Amino acid sequence: MTFASLNLIEPILHALQSEGYTTPTPIQQQAIPVVLEGRDLLGCAQTGTGKTAAFSIPLLQLMHEQQHPGKQIRALILTPTRELAIQIHESIGAYGKHTRLKHQVIFGGVSQVPQVQALRNGTDILVATPGRLLDLIQQGFVNLQQIQFFVLDEADRMLDMGFIHDVKKVVALLPAKKQTLFFSATMPPEIAGLANSLLRNPVKVEVTPVSSTAEKIEQQVFFVEKQDKRALLAHVLQDAAIRNVLVFTRTKHGADKVVKDLQKLQITAAAIHGNKSQNARQRALSAFKDGTLRVLVATDIAARGIDVDHLTHVINYELPNVPETYVHRIGRTGRAGASGIALSFCDSEERAYLKDIQRLIGLTIDVNRDHPYASGAASPVSTFKSVPNEQRPRHPQQRNGQGNRNHGNRQNQRQYSRGRQQPA
Repeated sequence: MTFASLNLIEPILHALQSEGYTTPTPIQQQAIPVVLEGRDLLGCAQTGTGKTAAFSIPLLQLMHEQQHPGKQIRALILTPTRELAIQIHESIGAYGKHTRLKHQVIFGGVSQVPQVQALRNGTDILVATPGRLLDLIQQGFVNLQQIQFFVLDEADRMLDMGFIHDVKKVVALLPAKKQTLFFSATMPPEIAGLANSLLRNPVKVEVTPVSSTAEKIEQQVFFVEKQDKRALLAHVLQDAAIRNVLVFTRTKHGADKVVKDLQKLQITAAAIHGNKSQNARQRALSAFKDGTLRVLVATDIAARGIDVDHLTHVINYELPNVPETYVHRIGRTGRAGASGIALSFCDSEERAYLKDIQRLIGLTIDVNRDHPYASGAASPVSTFKSVPNEQRPRHPQQRNGQGNRNHGNRQNQRQYSRGRQQPA
């Protein structure tokens, strides 16, 4: 199937072609015709499946065909994070560049002045995070009375981040008659109830259950003592074929510490998390996308919605204690059908997390023992026993008191980029 077979108009097909998109992903194949028919949609899909295009392309077409762009906001796209809002805004700009539709993005953490100025000039499509949207509504800068299309994206993340009450406040301000597109990776009871209250006879589209998204990504686990993770990360990054990599930590403090360690080694790195200003986060993300920043270190909430084309590697510096989070993390690579490599560092305290992850994805992750920091824990999960530090294999430099850190390992470095693995 091609985009041309989805009955899309020429301005959008031209834009997609110039972006290099020819084949729609499964959710795009299913969702675009439904939205073009004017039906409400319930999409069970996570980031990386192509859902942004699945709702923005048909919305652009429907609005373009109405042929009355003006100052009234006709479409509202509500999303939980600043980064995701910006990326949706950029995608709409790319897909709709040959239409006359105006679009604007608003989010917190930065001055509202330029956002208000842009709104005064009029916009057809508004992409927003809940908090800033409510602020501007209360100040009289945004009116939702003319909304014809409403997209609620990543509804489950709205709940996780404590935004669900703000979402309900926004929903209460929307016209009763509108087309609603509702997307959520999971459907906890509160989200299912919200969907039922919003949607009218919806078509349900479900793709890529969370447990199966990991199957197309090459995965390795490195058993390592906690105090050796810093050295192991530096060792892995000696592979020049890893041009850029997204590194995950569990905490903001942990992310900052990893960045400081890498900067001491002259490796370009920056952290992205909730304590960073919006401008700092955007600068880091932009530098990562354009290749001037090699390592982006992120916490889970900050990374949700990060969409970087051709990202080949993800490193779990710390394993998450929620197995679904692991799938979301490694899903930053292997986007929309592409392949990717996920490397995970597992210390003795994280073995239980690894068990849960493998149970969820239905796979035994291959163990990489070919590194100088392999702990005595590199036995099968079910028979793991801690090994005292003095019994762990020692670094070659420790054995001879000098020499190259890569001694005996240069031949093995290439495996991280080629994905050669050793079975457990």
